Amino acid sequence: MSAPHLPKVAGIDPEVPVSTHTAAPLREIPAAPGAFIQDRLAGWVSDLTTLHELTERLAATATLDAALNELLHAGAALVGARRGLLVLERAGSTTPSTTLGLGLGPADLGHLETVERSATALGRILDGPPEAADARDGIATPDLLGDQDLDPRHREVATRLGYAASYALPLASEAAGRLGGAVWFYDEPGEPSEKQRHLVGLYARYATEHLARLTELERARADIATVADELLPSRLPRIPGVRLAARHRTGPQGGGDWYDALPLPDHALGLAVGSVGGSGPSAMAAMGRLRASLRAYAVIEGEDPVAVLSDLELLLRLTEPARTATALFAYCEPAARKVVLAGAGHTPPLVLGDRRCEYVETTLSAPLGMLACWEAPSVEFSPAPGETVLLYTDGLLRRTGDAMDRAFARLHSAAASVPKAGRHDPAAVTDHVLRAMLPDGLDRSDSTEDVVVLAAHFD
Repeated sequence: MSAPHLPKVAGIDPEVPVSTHTAAPLREIPAAPGAFIQDRLAGWVSDLTTLHELTERLAATATLDAALNELLHAGAALVGARRGLLVLERAGSTTPSTTLGLGLGPADLGHLETVERSATALGRILDGPPEAADARDGIATPDLLGDQDLDPRHREVATRLGYAASYALPLASEAAGRLGGAVWFYDEPGEPSEKQRHLVGLYARYATEHLARLTELERARADIATVADELLPSRLPRIPGVRLAARHRTGPQGGGDWYDALPLPDHALGLAVGSVGGSGPSAMAAMGRLRASLRAYAVIEGEDPVAVLSDLELLLRLTEPARTATALFAYCEPAARKVVLAGAGHTPPLVLGDRRCEYVETTLSAPLGMLACWEAPSVEFSPAPGETVLLYTDGLLRRTGDAMDRAFARLHSAAASVPKAGRHDPAAVTDHVLRAMLPDGLDRSDSTEDVVVLAAHFD
């Protein structure tokens, strides 16, 4: 006789024995973690939040100087110090070192430089092997004045400046290598805690990568600016009856804005400004070729600016059909105070004097390279004695951020506001116009526009 079968329940096999190790049912809620664990968790969250905020602020810096200042301030906050010193000095590099102080004036930095480097923790970090363990973890000197082996000159400077302890840290990472070091000074004996060292070490490694990127970026920008300067006139000619001044700023990527001033036969003068489309090395190279070609055409037929630009347009269309450019060429006879000019899609000159400030009326024309055959009539005008003719590229207008009509009005207002005492100095005129148009200066790193201003003052 077979044994009776137990009733079946969906999803459960009644013949499978119940494990004797099954946990007992939960009869009460577990107690909350202790206050100690909660405090530690809250501390970790706070530290991570602080580190995140500081690295975000550092990442927002776009220039090397801004990043170095941010690093010094953030490091001081993390280690609990009030003053600090940073030296950017890549091992094996020929680039001059950069020294920056926090809470230290030029005289204080001068005193610190009189201490032999090997006698300071920062000097041991900068001159020692990068793989040294103590250098990687930082060097703490909790009681400088109590150190019997302290260099006498270091003791004298520490007493004069009023610091009693220091903590030095390398600015190094595996990818970037060692870029330099930083040291923070304490007014009283002490040193950062283990947690502070850990946080500032994490921050310093991230900062090193950011500084390496900015260093390479600024080096590339400096190289671009150097090449652009070499492609432009090294000096302006001296022609009786006229004085010249020029200001030029290349964008961070390198652009195609240019100017030129060249002496011509019979004591004449050729003035030119222009802009090649695009940016980067290609635009700079095209700008150099265009400027060199214009100089040749100006010597051959400079008395006819239309012919000069026509020849230039033909050359551009044959050799670089995919490129466009704007240009303005003016043939000047200073003795007769006569100017004949032609423009190809370029902004009109501005004439500034004691009795007038107005744009020269030029005919509307297309840029070079846009039409099958370029041609436009020339314009002739006579600047009065003491007047200045201002040539410029549209980068000056675009850098203002205004619409073009407002930018033209702003330029007119800037030129009209030149003080009378400076209206007979072309350099003073250009500087005043630039200050009025670009209050932040020509060196703004967030602008991609080139700027060219060329002033000719007729005596």
